[in-house]
Amino acid sequence: MTDFAIFTGNSNPVLAKKICDYLDMPLGGAKVKTFSDGEIQIEIDENVRSKDVFVVQSTCSPVNDNLVELLLMIDAFKRSSTRRITAVLPYYGYSRQDKKVAPRVPISAKLVADLITTAGAHRLITMDLHAGQIQGFFNIPVDNLFAAAVLLDFIRKNFGNHIVIVSPDAGGVERARAFAKRLGADLAIIDKRRPAPNQAKAMALIGNVKDKVAIIMDDMVDTAGTLTQAATAIMADGAREVHACCSHPVLSGPAIDRIIDSPLKSMMVTDTVPLCGKASACNKINVLSIAELVGEAIVRSHKGDSVTSLFV
Repeated sequence: MTDFAIFTGNSNPVLAKKICDYLDMPLGGAKVKTFSDGEIQIEIDENVRSKDVFVVQSTCSPVNDNLVELLLMIDAFKRSSTRRITAVLPYYGYSRQDKKVAPRVPISAKLVADLITTAGAHRLITMDLHAGQIQGFFNIPVDNLFAAAVLLDFIRKNFGNHIVIVSPDAGGVERARAFAKRLGADLAIIDKRRPAPNQAKAMALIGNVKDKVAIIMDDMVDTAGTLTQAATAIMADGAREVHACCSHPVLSGPAIDRIIDSPLKSMMVTDTVPLCGKASACNKINVLSIAELVGEAIVRSHKGDSVTSLFV
């Protein structure tokens, strides 16, 4: 397949390389540098005329730098006469700001969608959007992949039958219920209130976790306040042990210290976001790769095959 190519910026080159290794193809050559004042400079090192180009770039920390890198790379490819440009965002930054939660605030997820589209992307591939309706913010096709296949396989291989899937808040119930159904497990819910961004207080546990292995299921973990308070509440209700699963290990601020000090026995994450040094050294965190899943979605998108059938 010489008529398509995969490129990446500086956000997650390890994942991009794993995707290319799965597809048995080289990673496209591009210089993504900065001037001394921090201004980003892009230069594509190979001919991409009439090719189907995929740009792998998680908009994780530093979020704004990685977002601008993505936009400039898309523009560079557009001006290089590519046939089609697909933005591959394993982690979609600003996805938490998908609605107005107070007067006079932006809907940032919509603005980022407009920026990606205006820059010249023809389609988007992403994973585990914080809110499914973000797909409707785009006027281009969007494939929202699910890390469930990777996480479920790990759970089946490493945990017994006496498990309960726990949603850390009401918004995650649908996700947790889908996992519980596929595992034949029970379901529990944490009743939580959030007084301010990145501050959460677990109030009560709805469901039975007594003498069971509890697995908290979430799409992302940022400062880990919700997660660790949920773990404490679950253990207080008599669970035998508590673990966590999440697609996007953002893990900013005090997250790692909170996880280390919490009753969490382990935490399964994917490599949509690269771990920092402190996080990668934490022996509670297990990283599962989604490279094969994303690689398969890229091939199917290129060939015009069904991507949905990956999750049936």
